[in-house]
Amino acid sequence: MTSYGAIPTSSHPSPAIDLQYISRAKHRIKSGLATRRPWKSMFEFESMTLPHGFFDAISRIKTNLGYFRANYAIGVLFILFLSLLYHPTSLIVLSILVVFWIFLYFLRDEPLVVFNYQIDDRTVLIALSVLTVVMLLLTHATSNILGSLLTAAVLVLIHAAVRRSDNLFLDEEAAAVTEASGLMSYPSS
Repeated sequence: MTSYGAIPTSSHPSPAIDLQYISRAKHRIKSGLATRRPWKSMFEFESMTLPHGFFDAISRIKTNLGYFRANYAIGVLFILFLSLLYHPTSLIVLSILVVFWIFLYFLRDEPLVVFNYQIDDRTVLIALSVLTVVMLLLTHATSNILGSLLTAAVLVLIHAAVRRSDNLFLDEEAAAVTEASGLMSYPSS
């Protein structure tokens, strides 16, 4: 006689959680967020001064944009998110795009290689920014998007101009990336 109300059970124990996989994921998240500079350092009050002139402001902006690039990207995405709270379609599109941002920009621990060309972080940042703006503009929230991007750009430029850059320590690789073009030839193996 069959028991119709019984829930079938497996005689095999459920697979154990792969602790090594979780450990690797935690490591990738930590190393991915390592490109983000500490927020405390970014908003250090003692480092906020007006530039001495136009060329000092331009120099600070160049240095700070390179140094705080990941922080600025997070800030712009957050301002964009806030501006789209009343546009559910745009929020869904932004959520999907944030996944791309996370995996292609923030958590990538190896250089991105496409057709045997190594693509640097700055090029990935620009491409993802353009993709984000274009995809969001297709959701018909144009005024919100353009307004939030303009607000974010003004805030980023003001911070980059006012934040002293003489106490930042750029490593040689970051300085080289700032000077290099977006595409570098990648040797085939």
